Amino acid sequence: MRRTWGWCPYSFLLLSLLVGLKAVPLNTGKDKEKIPQENLQGPPQNDTGLHYDRYLREVIDFLEKDQHFREKLHNTNMDDIKQGKLAKELDFVSHHVRTRLDELKRQEVNRLRMLIKAKQDQEGEMTVDHQVLLKQFEHLNHMNPHTFEVEDLDRLIKSATNDLENFDKERHEEFKRYEMMKEHERREHLKMLDEEERRKEEQHYEEMRKKHADHPKVNHPGSQDQLKEVWEEADGLDPEDFDPKTFFSLHDTNGDGFLDEQELESLFTKELEKIYDPTNEEDDMVEMEEERLRMREHVMNETLEQNQPYTEDEMREFEERLAREENDLNRKAAELQMQRNELERQQVQLNARKVELQQVNENEQITVSSHLFPVGENPPEGPLGQNQHVPAGY
Repeated sequence: MRRTWGWCPYSFLLLSLLVGLKAVPLNTGKDKEKIPQENLQGPPQNDTGLHYDRYLREVIDFLEKDQHFREKLHNTNMDDIKQGKLAKELDFVSHHVRTRLDELKRQEVNRLRMLIKAKQDQEGEMTVDHQVLLKQFEHLNHMNPHTFEVEDLDRLIKSATNDLENFDKERHEEFKRYEMMKEHERREHLKMLDEEERRKEEQHYEEMRKKHADHPKVNHPGSQDQLKEVWEEADGLDPEDFDPKTFFSLHDTNGDGFLDEQELESLFTKELEKIYDPTNEEDDMVEMEEERLRMREHVMNETLEQNQPYTEDEMREFEERLAREENDLNRKAAELQMQRNELERQQVQLNARKVELQQVNENEQITVSSHLFPVGENPPEGPLGQNQHVPAGY
């Protein structure tokens, strides 16, 4: 998936990759026909999900405060960022910012060391995978734990880029599995119906699908049409008077010169509400959240078509895998049942053997007693005249 990038106060937070962690001020020129969609990209979440999220954000926040670095950041491109050219600008950052970055790095190194020690204490030195633990240091140079250098910034950029790209891939795969499972369950349900019921169910499914697709025109995120619609319907202003600069001022609620995630939320939500309604049977709210993320990533096409998240071949492979897994579970269940039956059979044999041994023991005691004391004779009397009983076994 290709992304388009803009800049925001977290700019470069996930360096331009970060799931659209950037958002630039809107173009204020009235002669522009369309406001670039890059200008509206905002961060997807308050937390990137990275284990070094806080360190990443704090580093970016301080770099943004340096005028030289901020200017370079806003005038660079993705290729320069990926090639490490932007990281080299760290050498020209003010002493105050560099000192603060040194402190942030020392805190991060200490945090990681504490995590590793806790892991070792919990699992034991011999069972800890040290290679896995060292991967937690890949976003900085742990060989120099005292100062924040160009290499540290370069590592941070590359780690955040790679980690978040992998995070996006996993999320998309998870959503695809969700959609295929939903379709699989629908198909399995149809198999249980008779011909007439199946026909009605298929008809209802098609009606719901068409009903979901029948919605008002959805504007492309960041397009002038979308902004004008918000200007008119949400802001209550005349569309003929639309002015990007005024629009930006109205929606930059915290006045930081950027549209962050919270400020963009209403713009995206309005478009999604045209497609999804939680009260409608045909609308899936999980799909809505996926669409919201896709908007932030700018991966949908100009018409915001709802492309099938999986192919029929993928669906067939998915169902075959489910069938194999079901067969494996059934086989294991049958094996467990056989083992249970065998254990029960052995228990019955043991119980029968136990009863048999008890009977043999009782018979032996009766036989011994009859030999010691023939029929009609009483056991001898003790010193005080009481009968003496022979202990069992004699």
